[in-house]
Amino acid sequence: MSGVVVTPGRRLGLAAEYEAGSGTYVRSGMVYASILGTRAEEPAGDAGGKPTVRVERRNAKFAVPAVGSEVLCRVVRLNPRAASVAIMMVGETPCQEDFQGIVRVQDIRATEKDLVQMTESFRPGDVVRAEVISLGDQRSYYLATVRNEHGVVFAQSAAGNTMVPISWEEMQDPRTGAVEKRKCAKPF
Repeated sequence: MSGVVVTPGRRLGLAAEYEAGSGTYVRSGMVYASILGTRAEEPAGDAGGKPTVRVERRNAKFAVPAVGSEVLCRVVRLNPRAASVAIMMVGETPCQEDFQGIVRVQDIRATEKDLVQMTESFRPGDVVRAEVISLGDQRSYYLATVRNEHGVVFAQSAAGNTMVPISWEEMQDPRTGAVEKRKCAKPF
């Protein structure tokens, strides 16, 4: 289990089985990571001792979403009220591991929120530029695409071709001419 990237608050093991090293803390009988880094274990120093678990910072940049961060994510699945996404980049920095995010239907557009339909905004596989609006629950960040520069930046048609935006709410397959509804990001 050494070498795994861990975030603050991640459980590393039982305090009865491990000594807490640098970058960790003990609470309620569990050892937790206190910093972002990689997990490392040192073997027990004496015969009756416990191995030490610690978290080491690496020189590489770690991308962790924060409120206000612009992220690039891939739509994983849809339901009528929200889109589940995998956050791949925070700003210009790629994530070591994908973070989970949710774009709720009310966070897609700034106006006419009651008319928004999830299937007319995103489809599974779309790459979306969004902003982190809340750290959400323990599993997912809450994201929004209400600004003009946020929305779908890459999508494939039903035929499998890369689509191009033709308006803020439509993309077209240049080969077949098929038009599909999307909440498109304004190009830079």
